[in-house]
Amino acid sequence: MEEDTGNPIPFKYPFSDFLLTVGGMLLFLLDVALDVWAVVSFYQEEAYVFMGLLVFLLLGSSALVQAFSWLWYHYDKDSTETRTESLVKNLHSLKILHVFQMGVYLRYAGLVRISICGFCCGKRYMEGNAVYLTHDLSMLRLIETFSESAPQLVLMITIIIQRGEVEPITILKALGSVSAIAVSVTMYHRSLRSFLPDKAKQGWSSSVVYFMWNLLLIGPRVAAVALFSSVFPCFIAAHLLSSWMVLFFAAWKLKTNFMDSGGGEWLYRATVGLIWYFSWFSIVGGHTRRQSTVYHTWIGVDIGMLCGFWVWQMKKNPYFELPLDPYVIPGIMISLYIAGLCLKVIYYKFCHPKITKLRENELGPPYGEDEVDFGSMNRSVGLTEPVRTFYSGPPEPSIRVNKRMRNLADNFYS
Repeated sequence: MEEDTGNPIPFKYPFSDFLLTVGGMLLFLLDVALDVWAVVSFYQEEAYVFMGLLVFLLLGSSALVQAFSWLWYHYDKDSTETRTESLVKNLHSLKILHVFQMGVYLRYAGLVRISICGFCCGKRYMEGNAVYLTHDLSMLRLIETFSESAPQLVLMITIIIQRGEVEPITILKALGSVSAIAVSVTMYHRSLRSFLPDKAKQGWSSSVVYFMWNLLLIGPRVAAVALFSSVFPCFIAAHLLSSWMVLFFAAWKLKTNFMDSGGGEWLYRATVGLIWYFSWFSIVGGHTRRQSTVYHTWIGVDIGMLCGFWVWQMKKNPYFELPLDPYVIPGIMISLYIAGLCLKVIYYKFCHPKITKLRENELGPPYGEDEVDFGSMNRSVGLTEPVRTFYSGPPEPSIRVNKRMRNLADNFYS
């Protein structure tokens, strides 16, 4: 393969993104170490119930992430891969690695290797592969965030409240954990930006606004669930299950089309229901203002109800001294949530570009194997005809397009 074909590279992989990827891998390893330390600490304290819940969250989240990783490898088995992944597949060990919860590490290894080759050897055509792998990792991190990090934070806040350890340092730790969740969501947002025809329309300022409104929306939701769980620990599972069933049904009614198999699509819809329990997530294109309004209204009412039950129980049977009146807590939560909604409106009003997707008949006849269409990416900048690039040989790795993330980007920017 020639390193410089003269063809345009649709995706750029700047060195800053590589550093963020490496940093994300290190934080991922640190998170695993901290999780092990937390389990050991609960065991030493003989808090076996909390230890069991934490182990369940960790194993369940890991199994879910590995399932998506394996399915995506299976869907992409005929596409170009990094040498690391090809080696594993030749050894028929890919499935075994995922069974032993090592699939995500394989993805990180493949991304780091191909990035180093691209930067050190000047192989710019490999940027497309690097971005392709980054897109999948961003989605896997998002799934892990709402299947492990958010529930784990709820558990930790619940323990803090039940033990009466509500101190400034514990509050700061909780804020740091919520901020980490919002950062993960923001990194997913920045991954979607690579599909914009003109990324200058979304600079770092838009990411800051995106981070802030997610922080203000996710924080009160997590805190409200933790408050309710601290006084009604036996009912939080029922609340989660009933809410998830409603959200799962809503995802099914919207007829998502994300995975390449029927079973995978049902798994995705179930995962969307779990994400929606904590945060809004765009899964269909078109105008979703009504769905978003209904969702945020329901979550806002739910936050008020969960906090109300906590206040009622604290007035009835207080088990530790609060620095402020319990009636103030629901007002703070709702106020923060409303502030997050206002920032979200500001984001969509001033920072969020929209892309008009082209219909298939506007693109002409189907394209062959050696033809790539970027028309849907150019309509928003005034190009009325799709731009087509032809290749004399097989498709270059640089033009790999992650159709899963492209669909999500179409939904988000439509």
